[in-house]
Amino acid sequence: MKIDFTNLGLNEKKILYIQNMRAVMKRGALFSDETESYRVPAEPEKNTEVLIRFRTAKANVSEVYLCINDTEIPMELADSDRLFDYYEYNYPLKEEQIHYYFKIVSGFETCYYDKTGVVDSRTGWYDFTVTPGFKTPDWAKGAVIYQIYTDRFFNGDPTNDVETREYSYIGDFSVKVTDWNKYPATMGVREFYGGDLQGVWDKLDYLQNLGVEVIYFNPLFVSPSNHKYDIQDYDYIDPHFGKIVKDEGELLPEWDRTNRNASRYITRVTDKANLEASNEFFAQFVEEVHRRGMKVILDGVFNHCGSFNKWMDREQIYENQEGYEKGAYVSSESPYRKFFQFYGENWPYNTMYNGWWGHDTLPKLNYEESEELYNYVLNIGRKWVSAPYNVDGWRLDVAADLGQSAEFNHKFWKDFRKAVKEANPEAIILAEHYGDPGAWLQGDEWDTVMNYDAFMEPIGYFLTGMEKHSDAKRDDLRGNAYSFCEAMKHHMSRFQGSSLLVAMNELSNHDHSRFMTRTNGNVGRVANNGPQAAEMWVNKGIMKEAVIMQMTWPGAPTLYYGDEAGVCGWTDPDNRRTYPWGREDHELIDFHRETIRIHRENKALKKGSFKMLWTDYNVLSYGRFMDDNIIVVIVNNNDYEKEVHIPVWQLGIIDRDTVERLIESERDTFDIGNEEYTVVSGKLNVKVKGFSAVVYRKKL
Repeated sequence: MKIDFTNLGLNEKKILYIQNMRAVMKRGALFSDETESYRVPAEPEKNTEVLIRFRTAKANVSEVYLCINDTEIPMELADSDRLFDYYEYNYPLKEEQIHYYFKIVSGFETCYYDKTGVVDSRTGWYDFTVTPGFKTPDWAKGAVIYQIYTDRFFNGDPTNDVETREYSYIGDFSVKVTDWNKYPATMGVREFYGGDLQGVWDKLDYLQNLGVEVIYFNPLFVSPSNHKYDIQDYDYIDPHFGKIVKDEGELLPEWDRTNRNASRYITRVTDKANLEASNEFFAQFVEEVHRRGMKVILDGVFNHCGSFNKWMDREQIYENQEGYEKGAYVSSESPYRKFFQFYGENWPYNTMYNGWWGHDTLPKLNYEESEELYNYVLNIGRKWVSAPYNVDGWRLDVAADLGQSAEFNHKFWKDFRKAVKEANPEAIILAEHYGDPGAWLQGDEWDTVMNYDAFMEPIGYFLTGMEKHSDAKRDDLRGNAYSFCEAMKHHMSRFQGSSLLVAMNELSNHDHSRFMTRTNGNVGRVANNGPQAAEMWVNKGIMKEAVIMQMTWPGAPTLYYGDEAGVCGWTDPDNRRTYPWGREDHELIDFHRETIRIHRENKALKKGSFKMLWTDYNVLSYGRFMDDNIIVVIVNNNDYEKEVHIPVWQLGIIDRDTVERLIESERDTFDIGNEEYTVVSGKLNVKVKGFSAVVYRKKL
């Protein structure tokens, strides 16, 4: 839009024109994003209008264009406040996705604005996107998620514990661990500590008091391992996590590792009395979680199953059980033969089949050749988000690997989304994915992903220099604010706004080393360093910096059970230590509770805009803002105090405004005592302690 000179005198026109031609564009004022403050509605329906907004410094630019498909549309100056002008345009949507960016002109200066911010030239990679009809669940935007590896959380029902020699897996017997505090064995897949759903139920008060809004479970379905990514039966909760009401049969003798003789295990996991009781108990559990105002997400492992699976039955535990068909391993006449890809006709007991990454314990599911399998898994997707279970979504394991081709993979996830959303429109679908997720985040497949590229890895490298498995150290990335910001800009741009706000932002999880261990800066794994080394020379100050970033960054902050209590560990299986009941770091728990409270009390931290404000070596400052809720975060990862001058005017905080401190972390403590600062010349001028992070809020 050009300046309106209509009601000005000749001299005034000349003065304003000359000033405008000479004006230096205040690039720090330029802003737009895909939140509801700059796109109304943020998630528009098909064949409706969407209002797109853009912010500039007050009386600083002459024209702003909305550029859609490289067509420049003049925007109108619609509103102003003491610092900014706001330009708007109502765009009529159809059903197709649109991409847009902005062109800004100030005198002889022209620049562009896309998802990475202000740029002098266009690449076309980083345009904003509107996908009519694409919505992510509102409850999930900024939701505080708590990930539970069930076997290691709390043993609430000792009667369902896996027994030593109950069965054999990968060459040895199952083991019942009697010392809750024992470090996991290097080959710990057969070890069971006894954690179960009753244990989680017993600790719901703790989770609720912590501020948790969503519980995400690693797999709960029948499976022979403690991690349960080798599903045995998708239709039932494992009775070792649920209820065992019929407990007959014998343990294997020390000389026998043949699971067709594991009669105790066979009864426990194939008898319908145990299976139905476990499902009923799970339904009651979810009902209680919902009664408390929390949600539940299940882990869906649909790329592969396990060799114990009733469709394969390599262990022959279903072969002679009433009510079960012959498994594909057992018989060429099995109704499940096409569920898997076999090589040759070596029945009965055909060992020649396709295993995921060559693992014969993880048979890859063969969707392309079995419509029955395809529909069965879609029905599993529907089943658990529907009554009586009513779970609130799926986390999808190795989701990009499913199928034999990219084309088929996308077809499956489109159909999976339709099935799940028809059953429960408010269910979330989030995927485990490494690399660019953009192809799956077009509004018709996944809602979002576990946010490795745009959260876990950049933050880990910036604060610790460590790769997420602790397998390597990058001193060139530790403290490198430029690399951090560039990585974040790029990877965050691969999300649509609706996907970014629900992305699972983790510091640790079951596949990577604990973040607390990464703060020691040591490369290694438990096999070569030993478990005790994971606890040595850790830095709680860095851990707290990371937690404050987690609770103030766009997305859904996701705690891995025990991180809040100080649990350490190398990558798996050492990262799967038990929750340290009775040995918790209570100061760290209190710190998490306060940061979660701050996150939940400020709408800007759930759904607001994000803007990087200032960087230096080992120092970051950024803002989150939505209406009059304005948050400023400063992180100092140096071991010494740092004086900073943060341009908070870019968030809409003006001179003589007051900001109040909400929380300040230190290495051994934290402070939520109120301190106030006055903004001078558009800047917040403060000193930040070493290994510290601080959160401020504009005082109203």
